[in-house]
Amino acid sequence: MLAAIKTGGKQYLVKQGDKIKIEKIAGKEGDNVEFEEVLLLEKDSNVEIGKPIIKNAKVIGKILKQGKRDKVIIFKYKAKKREATKKGHRQTFTEIEIKEILFSAK
Repeated sequence: MLAAIKTGGKQYLVKQGDKIKIEKIAGKEGDNVEFEEVLLLEKDSNVEIGKPIIKNAKVIGKILKQGKRDKVIIFKYKAKKREATKKGHRQTFTEIEIKEILFSAK
């Protein structure tokens, strides 16, 4: 069973047992998380597409880790002006393991 979920302004295609890194969400390691914005479900080659989301569907995951990604260097340079700016940024993330995909047809 596959599902497309939306979280943090991005969309992820997931199935049971997947581990994904998403934008940081509140919670501690070991907590369960529910994603109710399910955009697409695929089960036994039957595809259901939401308009824009599928009602009565949710994906349950478990928080494995809260962390920061590798540093990204932002370097801006203006020629002939002796102007240069260097910044670094580490984006926070939450690593999730997908436990189950639930759908109740009503």
